[in-house]
Amino acid sequence: MSETTSFVLNGARVTSHANSDTSLALVLRNELGDKSPRIGCMLEQCGSCRVLVDDEPVFACTADLETVAGKRVETAAAIDSPVVQALLDGNAAQCGYCLAGIAVSAEALFRSHRAVGTRPARSDIVQALDAHLCRCGSQARILRLLEDVEDAS
Repeated sequence: MSETTSFVLNGARVTSHANSDTSLALVLRNELGDKSPRIGCMLEQCGSCRVLVDDEPVFACTADLETVAGKRVETAAAIDSPVVQALLDGNAAQCGYCLAGIAVSAEALFRSHRAVGTRPARSDIVQALDAHLCRCGSQARILRLLEDVEDAS
């Protein structure tokens, strides 16, 4: 029996024909062609798969397709902001495998602070990125670059 699940991906309505219990990360990468969410651990331990679902960071590796039905999903591939630009301009990570997930979580943090007219403190950034593992050891550089983001609006 064929199942269909519709949602908005990076501003465009899409429909998946995968089983509703299929990992969102697998659907995004294998069926819909968005390779920006990485597949690392599949256990919510590395954060490389994170995407925004209705503006909230979600582990796409463990989120079932059915959890995004009718919702907005945004991946790092669609985020164009001062936050992402700072990470890119500053060569934030050595290998870059973790960077898409980090960019998504950082963007969610900066958006939530922008909504109330504040800047995130270093402690906010550290907390937002706690779910991410950078095996290259670039965390200090990533934190410094995010602390220096001038205008995330």
